[in-house]
Amino acid sequence: MACFDSSKGSLEEDSYEGAVGGELSGCALAMLEKERESLLSPSENHGTFNSSSSSSFQAATPLQGYDVEFDPSLESKYECPICLMALRNAVQTPCGHRFCKNCIEKSIRDTGQRCPVDNEMLSEDQLFPDNFAKREILSLTVRCPNSGCADKMELRHLENHLALCQFATVPCPQCQQSVRKSHVEEHTTVECQRRPMSCPDCVASFVYEDRERHEQQCPFANVKCQYCEMDLIRDQIESHCDTDCPKAPIACNFSTFGCKERMQRHNLAQHMQEFTQMHMRYMAEFLRGLSLNGTTPKSLWALGPSVSSEDQGAAALVPASSGPRGPVSCSSNCAPSQPSEEMQRIRDMDGRLVKQDHQLRELIIFKETQVGQLAELRRRVSMLEDTVRELEAQQCHGIFIWRLKGFSAHLRNQEAGLPVVEHSPGFYTGCPGYKLCLRLHLQTPNAPRCSNYISLFVHTMQGAFDAQLTWPLQGTIRLAILDHGPEGQHHMEVMETKPDLQAFQKPTILRNPKGFGYVTFMHLQNLSQRAYVKDDTLLIRCEVTPRFDNMPHREGPTVQPRGPEASVSRD
Repeated sequence: MACFDSSKGSLEEDSYEGAVGGELSGCALAMLEKERESLLSPSENHGTFNSSSSSSFQAATPLQGYDVEFDPSLESKYECPICLMALRNAVQTPCGHRFCKNCIEKSIRDTGQRCPVDNEMLSEDQLFPDNFAKREILSLTVRCPNSGCADKMELRHLENHLALCQFATVPCPQCQQSVRKSHVEEHTTVECQRRPMSCPDCVASFVYEDRERHEQQCPFANVKCQYCEMDLIRDQIESHCDTDCPKAPIACNFSTFGCKERMQRHNLAQHMQEFTQMHMRYMAEFLRGLSLNGTTPKSLWALGPSVSSEDQGAAALVPASSGPRGPVSCSSNCAPSQPSEEMQRIRDMDGRLVKQDHQLRELIIFKETQVGQLAELRRRVSMLEDTVRELEAQQCHGIFIWRLKGFSAHLRNQEAGLPVVEHSPGFYTGCPGYKLCLRLHLQTPNAPRCSNYISLFVHTMQGAFDAQLTWPLQGTIRLAILDHGPEGQHHMEVMETKPDLQAFQKPTILRNPKGFGYVTFMHLQNLSQRAYVKDDTLLIRCEVTPRFDNMPHREGPTVQPRGPEASVSRD
């Protein structure tokens, strides 16, 4: 189905009727002329289906029939024989045929004054408006042409509907893609490939489709070194690899003298230590080649920074071969002294290298000692932290308040269907006493029989006083989610231990895998009814009152629920 454009006139019904065939009266001819003027006037085309078309285009493009989907289908008597669409501004010929006004006028101008149907003589003056057919066509039911819209209306109301239709499309001002009017804002801010963006690193502006290219070129983007995987900004990578990266491949400092080895930067010191003698031989051969070629050793230092500054200082030991009268060429008188001077220079450099090797070994030993001492200090700090936590847990005296922070993040994971299980730190019922911990489980929305519930369980743990206590654990456990509000209406449940369950036996591992508590302790919807969550923190209170006697207690219900939804369970 073709799209509507602004060249098609507004769908309004005319207020006058023309003659029906035969000779036209003077009044009819006057009305016909008025109709022709109104149809040719640009003012008729103020109502448009597509506001993007320009007025010049409207004037240049002749109006054809209505290209819409009729329901039921359009009858053939309302179809223009020229454009094969529904008649627009229907006119009738003296021979009784109907055409769109613009279609038949264009046909007469282009192909001659003949009726396109029966080839009868026909001029524009003989055409007269068929307002009856026009009213009939405007009363026909059509479907909205917008994809997804199932509305139907009379043809005369289609334009008003399109102006308000939620499924109407307009071109995106940035990428020119057709977008529903109701989705334009979302498209231009979230989906459009041409939407403007700014780089968070360098604040440069670009469009979304250029984002990947900018990320590959941004000088302030975070990148990883390809050798050591250190996080750096892109501008630092080159200097990092050239001077700092411990794993970047580099050439030996004696590559100028002939050493071909390449190694990672952190292995350079070991290489220099292991191949000292070989480097000395390379230097001796290099200097010997210089003396045989008649080149002064001074040219050695012009080869680049391959040798250390201390080695370069050895050049000062070489006596200048120029006197007050200027440079003197090497003759047979200075030739015997040159080898001895070069050998003395080599011995001096060899001594410096040996001294540097000793210093390097001392630094390596010192570093290894410091690394060992640092590891020992970290181990001791970890042991002290564990001891402090254990001492704090022993001071609870059976009353423990668990501050579960970042609770909103746990709720988002629960809504996404992810498992949320959290364990509290351990605490003691006294000193001496049993060591316990709490386990909170947020049931997912699709969990059977307990969806969107908070499950709360108690677990026994290995403690410092287990050998002094009687097992299994017996007593009363009170669990509560605390209300932060002034009324303090806490959600509390009370349960008695069951000595025959594995959950209360002496644990054989750090934490007893079996727990005892409530699968449906509280529904998540109840959290919003009171101030149970404050500052993104949920407070859970556990009070344990153990019984150390081995006398059997009276039979009765093991759970005293105070909430309407709680059910006790062994997990």
